[in-house]
Amino acid sequence: MERTGLAGLCSKAGKRDALPYGSLTLPCWPTSLRAMSRLPFELMLALRYLRPKRTFVSVITLISIVGVMLGVAVLIIVISVMSGFDRQLRDRLLGFNAHLRVERGMPMNDYGKIMSVIASNRSVKGVAPYVIGNVLVKTEPESGSPQVLAPLIRGIDPRLEEKISVLPKSMVEGKFDVKGRGMLVGKSIADRLGLSVGDRLAVYSVNKFEEWEQGRKKAREEAPLADDYEVKGIFDVGYYEFNDLFVVCSLANAQDMYELEDSVQGLLVMLHDPDRVNEVERELRAALGAEFHITTWVRENSHIMDALLVEKNVMYYLLFFIVLVAAFGITSALITFVVQKTREIGMLKALGATSGQVMWLFLGQSLMVGLLGVLAGYGLGMLAVSYRNEFLQFLRRATGFELFPESIYGFRELPALIVSQDILVICGGSLLICLLAGLLPAWNAGRLRPVEALRYE
Repeated sequence: MERTGLAGLCSKAGKRDALPYGSLTLPCWPTSLRAMSRLPFELMLALRYLRPKRTFVSVITLISIVGVMLGVAVLIIVISVMSGFDRQLRDRLLGFNAHLRVERGMPMNDYGKIMSVIASNRSVKGVAPYVIGNVLVKTEPESGSPQVLAPLIRGIDPRLEEKISVLPKSMVEGKFDVKGRGMLVGKSIADRLGLSVGDRLAVYSVNKFEEWEQGRKKAREEAPLADDYEVKGIFDVGYYEFNDLFVVCSLANAQDMYELEDSVQGLLVMLHDPDRVNEVERELRAALGAEFHITTWVRENSHIMDALLVEKNVMYYLLFFIVLVAAFGITSALITFVVQKTREIGMLKALGATSGQVMWLFLGQSLMVGLLGVLAGYGLGMLAVSYRNEFLQFLRRATGFELFPESIYGFRELPALIVSQDILVICGGSLLICLLAGLLPAWNAGRLRPVEALRYE
């Protein structure tokens, strides 16, 4: 249909809002409004048909908008929270563990030269030596029975530790001090053993028990002697496993425990950008040679990160079904609307409207419903993400139930990270689904013949 034809008929109608044709009424606008609007008449009709009325179709349309809004909002909330879990877990894993670990299969006695080669890489932020091994610790209370635990001990160089971990800034009691026989313990270990700053610990290394076992075979019953340490600080690096698994001493004390003399077990490397870890690994392999074994944080924690990625992708697919349900509501509303407006469709086609223009009239309604739902869902989702922790606190006070217990998840607050790419996929995908939902009713409307549509008029 030529748009001028419909415009001319509307001009003859004057300022009336409808163009009569027998018992039919075709929507029309005043000349001033049509002059101001540059929208195609298909979209103008779609806007007019979407004007709220107390009809069954309007109720279904409203329900469809609300369905799209809830689907988009839930998708944004869940995906943002899962992205926050991913990022915060990664940050906490890398807060105590470095991005790269360099080992040689035997103790390194020339680790100073190797550190210089690694530090020369422009992507390296810091490098430090380490010694890690199992120990047996026993409390020395003034009264009562001592308690025993078998954690991992990590020997560090306190001058270099700040460049490769958050340990120096994670002290919750005492201070970062491993001088002499000073020891740092994780918060969970301190709680389990009832330790506080200033308490004494007896530490047995694995080498002591191996010497004892060899002595017993030679009929020497000499009990292993423990090394006495003082708890100088209690740390909380934000990750339960590290707080519950590690105690920390000086590098020199750890070397003495394992009789390494001036050697170390390996080097920890921190990068400026952890996402470039694979590239830096290749560069260091070329610089150090094949005798060195390099482990990345991605490889070490692949089971955790892969599980989170799979869960996030599954959530994408499952939650998009909410939008699909809302899309079926749009389809139902448009089918009903096409049936109700059959005579108007026939009149439009009799006046010269093409099948494509009629299709765009109904696709325009679907697009507008989807656009309103996506915009409302985006606003609701962003609002919910911004006030997520306040909402959890309100529910905790109202119900007395902890929806996000720190003891299980290891986080004090619900993390969230808004990723622009995720938001674009959610909003764009939802809008596309809504547009496709109107395709079948629009196609049916476009293929109607004027004679059949006006047969009973």
